Parts: sequence; C-alpha cells; structure tokens
Amino acid sequence: MLARVAENLYWMARYLERAEDTARLINATTMLLMDMPRGASFGWDDLLRVVGLDKAFHQYYDEASEAAVMSFLIQDERNPSSIFACVRLARENTRTFREVLPRESWEWVNELYLYTSTHLTSALDRRKRFEILNEIIRRRQAVVGLLAGTMSRDEGFQFMRLGRNLERADMTTRVLDVSHAINVPYQNSHAALKLNLPDLIWMSVLHALSAHQMYRRHVGVHASGHKVLAFLLNDLLFPRSVRHCLHEIQFALGELPGVEPMRHLQGMLDQVDRADYRALATSGLHAFCDDLQARLAELNAVIAQTYFRAAHPQKMTQSLFSLV
Repeated sequence: MLARVAENLYWMARYLERAEDTARLINATTMLLMDMPRGASFGWDDLLRVVGLDKAFHQYYDEASEAAVMSFLIQDERNPSSIFACVRLARENTRTFREVLPRESWEWVNELYLYTSTHLTSALDRRKRFEILNEIIRRRQAVVGLLAGTMSRDEGFQFMRLGRNLERADMTTRVLDVSHAINVPYQNSHAALKLNLPDLIWMSVLHALSAHQMYRRHVGVHASGHKVLAFLLNDLLFPRSVRHCLHEIQFALGELPGVEPMRHLQGMLDQVDRADYRALATSGLHAFCDDLQARLAELNAVIAQTYFRAAHPQKMTQSLFSLV
C-alpha cells in the first residue's frame, strides 16, 4: 500500500474518532456542570486544559465563556480539533481514496458532514446541544459499523484500526483527567460524604464514555474511584478502556511490517499493568494521564516515521492535542 494512502486512512479514522470523543466530552461536561453542588468549581477553561487546547483557544478568544468555548470546540475551523474540522477532514480523506473503501462509506461520511455543517449553529444552544451532538455520535458510529462489517481485514483496515484506537486511548485519559480538574473544596467533609460527591464525579466519567452499564455489569453498582480507574484503564473487554485500545493497536501492528512501533507500545502496556489504582484515585492521576498522553504522542510519531515518512504530512498532528 502506498504510504500516502495509508496515512490518509490512518488520519481519517483519527478525525472521526476525535469528532465523536469531543462530542462526548462536551455533553458530559455540560451535564456535570448542571449537577455540581454549590462550592464546587469546574469551568469551560478547565475543559480546554483537559483537551490541551487552552493555548490555541486564547490565540483567538479573550475569555473562556461557554459560548466562546463551544464555538471553538464545535465549529471553529481555526481549531483543527473542532468537531466540524475533524468531520470535514475525514470527508476529504474518504473522498480522495474512495476506491480503497466500501462504496457506502463515502455516502455515510458525506451525510455526517452535511448534518454537522447544517446544525453547527444550533449545537451552540445548550437546549439543543445534547441532542445534536448525540446524533453526530450515532452517525459516526454507523460509519464505523459499516466499515467493520464490509471491509476486508487488509493493510488499509489495520491502519484505520491504528488511528481509531490510538485516538480513543488518548481521549479516555482526558475524560479521566476531568475528575482531576473538578475542585470540591469540602470533598472530605461530612456534607460531601453525605452527598457522595466523589461517586457522582466518577459516575459522570463513566457516562462520558458510555461505560456505566458495562461497569455495573462487570464491576458493581457503586462508582468508587479506584474501581472506575481499573475498569477504564485496564479492563481488556471494554472497548473504550486504555488497555483494550492498546491491545487493538498491538494486533494491528502485528499485521504490519516494522518493529519499532511495537517496542514503544510495550512500554505503555507495562505502565497500565503496574499502575496502583487505589493510589491514583486519591493522587497522581493527572501526572499518570499526562504521561500516557505523551507516550501516545511518541507512538504516533514512530508510526508516522515507520509507515508514512514518504508521504506528505497531515496538517493536524497529535502535538496539537497534547498537554505536554
């Protein structure tokens, strides 16, 4: 397969995954802000820091108001990680290499683009945002289902698998980082314990990743911190856990030539295996997530050097979505 084709398939998958995950994070943050008790603080500027876009945002906006942050994350094409920019770039990559993909995939990605472009303004309204972003999520998942059900497991499929799971692992760590950014000044007080505030925060993390039902089924009813972390970081069966994503990357790399990406991947698998989730639930989670994100960025660079070095680089790189 040509390096240029492989790179575009890899980034098409990353763009689509990033659009969905950004929509998930916005919806989860919106619901969390409405449920937070008096005295707790988590603002839209904190959301920008979680996704690593605070510096890029302040190049164009003075204040991190809800309207400005939503515009930047949903529709502003100056932000290459905005939902609309990601969908547009995924559409362009799909259009360019339609002969590699099932015919219907172009039609479905184009429909996703048309829906997104015609509902951008409405998505800025908090009353309509949840419904519109959920529809974007559903349409993106339909594209993934189509590709999974109709595409041969050849090199092209493996490059899309790499991109999708690398992006998903990165966003899972960022959703977990939301729990670190929430400041509950009385979280150890009797009032906080009575309200189960830490459990409410972890519950919102599960909902952001559509993980609540599977967590209840395989772990338990109560969303305690260390159990949520173990599930979302190290559960091999849940498809949005970091460990599952890393195993998917491992399988895809096993179908492709080159050994250097696999060596970098092994370090992350070891890190997730050795983690003390009880300790991370009380302190150190932010640094742990930062380190995982940096390692994922390094893996992205190694993949690009190994497989895409002859190709023209994409405009958007992982470094634009990094906290380090």
